[in-house]
Amino acid sequence: MRHLVNTKRLRRNSAQRKALLRSLVTSFLEKERIQTTLAKAKATRPMVEKLITLSKKDTLHARRRALRVVYKRDVVKKMFEDLGPRFSERPGGYTRIVKLGPRKGDGAEMAILELVDSEFTKKAKKKDLKEKVKEQRARKS
Repeated sequence: MRHLVNTKRLRRNSAQRKALLRSLVTSFLEKERIQTTLAKAKATRPMVEKLITLSKKDTLHARRRALRVVYKRDVVKKMFEDLGPRFSERPGGYTRIVKLGPRKGDGAEMAILELVDSEFTKKAKKKDLKEKVKEQRARKS
């Protein structure tokens, strides 16, 4: 029986699981949005929430605690300069998980983990970019 055991194992030993979650957290905080499996998103979410709460207090101790988890120093800098002040009034619930459906290759349930207040802008397709370039060239001439 697994009473009071709350961690998702993700079919990895503890060192591999820790490395996987640290890299997911680092990528998420860097890009503010990642697409991954639902199980990994659910395992990553509590770590991200705790780090954003930590980044509300801009102290040396808080930065060092964040560096224990996050791999990149510039991401920690972004956390304390951008994310902490952005969510300073919010008491929690900084992330959302959006289910996407099964992955084609193996049928794993996919999801998007994103920050709540970030607005998603779609990338322009190549055709749209080519048309915009043509329009700009036409205006110049």
